[in-house]
Amino acid sequence: MQLGAFSISLTVKDLEASKTFYEKFGFTVFGGDASKNWLIMKNGDHVIGLFHGMFRKNILTFNPGWDSNAKKLSAFTDVREVQRQLKAQGVKLLTEADESTTGPASFVAEDPDGNQILVDQHV
Repeated sequence: MQLGAFSISLTVKDLEASKTFYEKFGFTVFGGDASKNWLIMKNGDHVIGLFHGMFRKNILTFNPGWDSNAKKLSAFTDVREVQRQLKAQGVKLLTEADESTTGPASFVAEDPDGNQILVDQHV
């Protein structure tokens, strides 16, 4: 199972304060839109999403089909196949991708400690 790029999506109280803080760790803005309350920051292959007012808690994010630079991979495991494999192993999903579709889709799982895992395919 190939999960693609990994990032952590952090729910933040103050987008600018969080941006400034992570810049001190060498992160730079890679994408997003501060006027819409979200930024994606990178340091090498490490990716952090900063989100103000969008989520209740932090989320682990995997992007099938993307590398760490949001570039399409030539081969990858489709999000619907990842979903099927996890469900076959008894993983309960909070939301599901529509398996009758192709292209972009997502699903959300939750680990035993309540941490949410978003598998979000953009290609």
